[in-house]
Amino acid sequence: MSDLLPPDGATYVPDLLTPRPGAGGSCGELFDEQLAAVESTSQDDLESQVCASISTYWGRPAPVAVQRRMEAGDLPKRLAAGLGRFWREALADSWPALQPVIDRDIADRAAVLVSFGLGRLLNSVHPGIAWTGDAVTIDKPWTGEIDVTGRELVLAPGVLGGPSLLVQVDKPDEVVLYVPVRKAGAGTRRHCGRLAAVIGETRAILLDELEGARSTTDLARRLGYAPGTISYHLGAMHRVGLVTKRREGRQVLYTRTSQAQALLSE
Repeated sequence: MSDLLPPDGATYVPDLLTPRPGAGGSCGELFDEQLAAVESTSQDDLESQVCASISTYWGRPAPVAVQRRMEAGDLPKRLAAGLGRFWREALADSWPALQPVIDRDIADRAAVLVSFGLGRLLNSVHPGIAWTGDAVTIDKPWTGEIDVTGRELVLAPGVLGGPSLLVQVDKPDEVVLYVPVRKAGAGTRRHCGRLAAVIGETRAILLDELEGARSTTDLARRLGYAPGTISYHLGAMHRVGLVTKRREGRQVLYTRTSQAQALLSE
């Protein structure tokens, strides 16, 4: 399995090693499902990811040992066995302490989704991810565009991977963004909690977004609200001195004031 880890200077890891996480069930059941998915990897996926993609992103063919296992037809089985052994020896005993960290992160992000909407969730989940209103943009050192219309986009919290954002897009039907869990108390609601109780959730969210100058259209796209709703709340906050506005070409740009910043910092 270590032969499929990227060499220095490369980052690509075949997605077949990290099958899309399932929903529901215990940790053991979900892991068993993922091991079964690894073991049932199709020949087409092996040739696409292990042969073609490795050559492209590593700048050299897959290691000879990996090619031999592919020719023998037992590579998926050996990979599943290796992942299972790593789990048992390195993680199984420690997992009861890690699971609550993931559970808290999922609950926190679910609360953001319910309270503030999908746009807010996507714009707060990781600094490298942004929602434009009709697309998810990802900050990575490679370019590409994938149409996932009508397909699931899975956000999977990672507790061991550090601050990096991992993107899994080899198969359009299994797009997964692995994002690091946030520290307790971090995230979108750190600014909005108490302030929202005073001025309302929508206005608190808008102030949080106005760290830089933004237009009504930009805010509507980022947050998933109707432009009229954004305009109404910005007008109300402008009248009481929480935001300033200036015209730039055809756009009116809004920025929060020092008074608003002080409220957010409390």
